[in-house]
Amino acid sequence: MKISSQELNQLKVTGKILDEFNTPLPGASIVEENTSNGVISDFDGNFEITVRSVNANLVISYIGYKTQILNTSKNPISIKLVPDVSSLDEVVIIGYGESKQRDLTGSLSAIEMADVQKQPASNIGDAIQGRAAGVTITTSGQPGNNPTFRIRGTGTIGNNDPLIVVDGMPLNGGLNQVNMKDVESLQVLKDASATSIYGARGSNGVIIISTKRGKKGQGQLSIDTFTGFQQATNTIDVLNARQFALLSNEMLVNGNLLPNPEFTNPSSLGSGTDWLDAFFTTGRQSNITLSYSQGSDKSNLYTSINIFDQDGIIINSGYTRYIMQFNSDTQINDNLKFGNSLKLNYDIKKNGDNSIQNTILSLPTQPIFRENGNYSGPIGQPIYSGDLDNPIGKSNIVENTTKGYNLQGNIYGELGFLKNFKFKSILGVEANFWDTRTWAPSYSWDSKVSPNAFLAEGSNKSLTLLWDNTLTFNKEFEDGSSITGVLGTSAQENQFKYISGSVQGFTSENAQTINNGLLQPTINGSGSEWSIFSYFARGQFDYKNKYYLTATVRRDGSSRFGEGNKYGTFPSASVAWRVTEEGFFEDSKSINDLKLRIGYGITGNQNIGNYSFASSYNTNLYNFNNTFVTAAVPTVLPNSNVKWESQKQFNIGLDASLFDNIVDLTIDGYIKNTEDMLVPQTVPVTSGYSDVFVPFINAGKIRNQGIEVVLTTNNIRKDKFKWSTDFVFAYNKNEVLSINSDTPLTTGGIGLNYTLARIQPNYPINVFYGFVQDGIFQTQEEVNNAALQTPGINSFTSTAPGDIRFKDLNSDGVINDDDRTFIGNPNPDFTYSFNNTFKIGNFDLSVFFQGVYGNDIFNANRLYTENMSVTTNQSTAVLDRWQGAGSSNTMPRAIFGDPNNNNRQSTRYIEDGSYLRLKNVNLSYTIPVDNFKKSFFNNATLYISAQNLFTITNYSGFDPEIGPNGIDNNIYPITRTFTLGATVGF
Repeated sequence: MKISSQELNQLKVTGKILDEFNTPLPGASIVEENTSNGVISDFDGNFEITVRSVNANLVISYIGYKTQILNTSKNPISIKLVPDVSSLDEVVIIGYGESKQRDLTGSLSAIEMADVQKQPASNIGDAIQGRAAGVTITTSGQPGNNPTFRIRGTGTIGNNDPLIVVDGMPLNGGLNQVNMKDVESLQVLKDASATSIYGARGSNGVIIISTKRGKKGQGQLSIDTFTGFQQATNTIDVLNARQFALLSNEMLVNGNLLPNPEFTNPSSLGSGTDWLDAFFTTGRQSNITLSYSQGSDKSNLYTSINIFDQDGIIINSGYTRYIMQFNSDTQINDNLKFGNSLKLNYDIKKNGDNSIQNTILSLPTQPIFRENGNYSGPIGQPIYSGDLDNPIGKSNIVENTTKGYNLQGNIYGELGFLKNFKFKSILGVEANFWDTRTWAPSYSWDSKVSPNAFLAEGSNKSLTLLWDNTLTFNKEFEDGSSITGVLGTSAQENQFKYISGSVQGFTSENAQTINNGLLQPTINGSGSEWSIFSYFARGQFDYKNKYYLTATVRRDGSSRFGEGNKYGTFPSASVAWRVTEEGFFEDSKSINDLKLRIGYGITGNQNIGNYSFASSYNTNLYNFNNTFVTAAVPTVLPNSNVKWESQKQFNIGLDASLFDNIVDLTIDGYIKNTEDMLVPQTVPVTSGYSDVFVPFINAGKIRNQGIEVVLTTNNIRKDKFKWSTDFVFAYNKNEVLSINSDTPLTTGGIGLNYTLARIQPNYPINVFYGFVQDGIFQTQEEVNNAALQTPGINSFTSTAPGDIRFKDLNSDGVINDDDRTFIGNPNPDFTYSFNNTFKIGNFDLSVFFQGVYGNDIFNANRLYTENMSVTTNQSTAVLDRWQGAGSSNTMPRAIFGDPNNNNRQSTRYIEDGSYLRLKNVNLSYTIPVDNFKKSFFNNATLYISAQNLFTITNYSGFDPEIGPNGIDNNIYPITRTFTLGATVGF
């Protein structure tokens, strides 16, 4: 066999990569210079590479360490990498550009995705919960639900969602469109200095996500998969059949009614039906991501396919998702580059007519099925048997399905010229299409009869186009100073349309289409559009890594505002001082790096709806002289003067590295004032306009102020054992400063004429409002001596012993609406988390705790499960009800009809929402590939993980993670999840 001269010159090079502590560095990149020939070090830091020349150079790099170039003349190679301080503050995306983290002047949280991606979460929000200071994330156990974000508190009574930017494209759809395994970096911009580059949309913070790109070196094929199961973290204990029968008899007798004849011997009824056990189930979930990455000097490629499937913990609920990601970059020549990011997503959300509340309230004396196999319904008088539909039957036969088809992508071109200039243009599109379908067949379950099947279908379309252009200037001077400037324009527009229809009554329920319905056809449809055009500029100056200045301005024009108010200008400026670079600062092992930051800026909020400045009309038919005519009726008084909500934010911060870089500390303090907040205008009915659908005016102010702390410590760093800790703390105080009038705004409606909260000056937003419980009346004398609640002379129709005594706050001798007050605050005092990471040999263990302190929850479920006044099942809490003098001072008597209105909104339902949760435990084992003589994979890791393993809380509901408004009303609970997974690279 003939051997070429090139093959004769080849050389096999082996070596080992170590860190500054002589610990092996797995995953270090070793690439032959000026080629795509490369490998990565194994778990023990060893590598082997065949180079093309006996005198080749190897480029060795690892995140957080200085890149080194070594000649292969010395073989084998053993190299100790040196930490790179500037690289330890990794390059982060800051909006229309990037910066080294050590050079930042604003407040930004960069999430360590390498740690997060070890967590087998169903969405990004769940995975990063608690990992960024000042970022409160509320997730739901319901499959397919998107998380809710609050960055530095609630800043408006309107939309508080942050702007989410994925690969330079603002995301209109949810984060479920993004596969967590595709994410390369995630940054949260928090203060105005960081977010003002996004101007009109930066007031609620900005989350910037960058997906993976191909890396230089040989192709890498990776498979990441996990499977597991989920269950409810907690359930509510309800009365069994015997206990319910005793309660029912007592409730009816106290209401001067005859008890149920079938309940003469409650003990004979036994336990009865456990509806919750039949309603909740163990949910299975599985996930697989197949990805391929490759790169060279001229081009790179990253592509992946993800399939995620999840069954809910409630019967007939689930979520299935398919995502394909395709990213590429091509360097045409030294100055010209093209690339793209493309994401395709298809998902299916399904659930039945799932009502946790009705399941709790269903009578244990009623079976799920009758003997003939049909679902049961109540039989007899509602006062004895209730009137709830069978919740298991409704969950199983009703279908609610949403199918989403989503595309998000962009192409870009980048041209470098005149050495220091770069022009970049991005064309982006996001297309979201989703179809909804509800099918409810006819049924006859004893007294519950629905004779006509029902079908509703809807089709929705949202199309967003983006065109961004930026010109960047960057120059570094010989003295170590640098200057970077960005000028740009951004144009974005969105069109939304939907059409829906419904019909009832089908000759054949096998033909489930709209055109086969016979009764009550309806049709509906609408559309809207908006656009925004912006100019922006940012300048960054770094003087010798000592003094930093960043100044930003953006001017936005939005179609959502009327003439004269379409444009808004949003400036910011921030400075930083690296104290440790000063000549007077002596070298110290205690303080290795110290930077002080201060900034101020203004951002805006355009999330006010599309046509607030214009009139709104409804069309109606009127009968004039037996002739129907169409008329357009104004419903909302227009406000042509509506303008931007603005947010003025001051931030001061400190970044420090201490004790030979063992400790990293970041502290931020801020004041965030929302001005010109849009609030409903008071419109008298005599104006001819609706007093329900009212215009919004710029008349409100809200303040958030707080402190954030991030502390990272490398506790132990030995060859075979490492231990590090991350601690995150955030305190925020919220206060409404003013609204449009002295009349408070009511919020927190849950039906039944309940509005549980208010927005009022000098209080936090959405504080709970109601009566104050002051014990239980034990005797008639106590009733007679107290303020009048419900007048009367008998216990059947008036206040009596066993009823709740409410405080007479205005001391007028009568309990009425004037005795309501603020009874709870849903906003937490502070949030916190701490994560411990251990590395022992080939094993890695992370233990992550996350908590919230100082918030109240209005447990609205208890309005139904502890009312003891109608024929529904109740929680076991009512076993401690008042049954005679001295029996209880917290739980009132059971009486049909509740004449004292014991069930009114009051402190009775306010609970402490504080909790500490073991959010995630992950144990992984890296297989030592070198131990196998023949290995067809480069790396492999097996792991087992548990999420929401336990929660320490005083809250009595399913779970204390409720949401920003703090009202627990039939919310799908958080799940406990156990998973087993593997990551294999080829």
